[in-house]
Amino acid sequence: MTTTQDIVPRGPVDVVASVSLGRRLKDLFVRVLVWLAFAIAVVPLVSVIWLVVKNGLARIDMTFLTHSMRNIAPRDPGGGAYHAILGTLEQVLIATIISVPIGLLTAIYLVEYGKGRRLARYISFFVDVMTGIPSVVAGLFVLAFWILILGFQFSGFAGALALSILMLPTVVRAAEEMLKLVPNELREASYALGVPRWKTIVRIVLPTALTGIITGVMLAIARVAGETAPLLLTVFFTSSINPDPFNGPQMGLPLYIFDQMGRPNDTAIARAWAGALTLIVIVMLLNLVARLIAWWRAPAKGR
Repeated sequence: MTTTQDIVPRGPVDVVASVSLGRRLKDLFVRVLVWLAFAIAVVPLVSVIWLVVKNGLARIDMTFLTHSMRNIAPRDPGGGAYHAILGTLEQVLIATIISVPIGLLTAIYLVEYGKGRRLARYISFFVDVMTGIPSVVAGLFVLAFWILILGFQFSGFAGALALSILMLPTVVRAAEEMLKLVPNELREASYALGVPRWKTIVRIVLPTALTGIITGVMLAIARVAGETAPLLLTVFFTSSINPDPFNGPQMGLPLYIFDQMGRPNDTAIARAWAGALTLIVIVMLLNLVARLIAWWRAPAKGR
């Protein structure tokens, strides 16, 4: 005979406890896999940074940061990368000035004005094509068109043109995705108040997406700051300080590293390591400045 105690179903607490135990085990297993994958991904990055810091820090001093390679033989212990640092900063700055306005305006058109239009589809297709362009192709284009056909000389500006071609698709895609994340309710509320579309974009949409746009721009800058192939074809080599990016060859840090690594002696290789560390520090400082600007311009929360 079945008793009342035998037919009483299990309580919800027991079921939840048994299910929770299985879920906790699965959650623990997945967490271990995620942390393991993270460690595998971080180990090469940490090893590269450690190698660059270890080999470059011993060579960096004030002489390296304030002197050029003019009249310095490959085996001479002196010399520095001031001319290359100056060239990289100017070239990246000019490339940013060229690509950011064009990329931002293109993204605004694609998101705010080009929905369903054939021109927007064409622009989006060409942006995708430009994303996959090898850097050497951008350098060859500027070499053929700007230098060989139009007759301009090798210069930092020619290198900046090649770098801006590489920056442009990254800026467009980053700005486009950030503009898409802006809630449509903000736009509709602005339109309901009678604000024109262009003013809504300038006063509402862009400030809301500014943090993400700045991050995308910094990713584009970080990508082109270490490019060597476009500069090889458009900037050329020089061991002297040339502060004018529009006149004559101008060195860059990627070219400086490439040039020093090609010299078979320990002194030049040490300068190459120092140049690589300097380039990493410059990119990190630029990212830090971008983070500070994004934090400063971010809308206040909880106030």
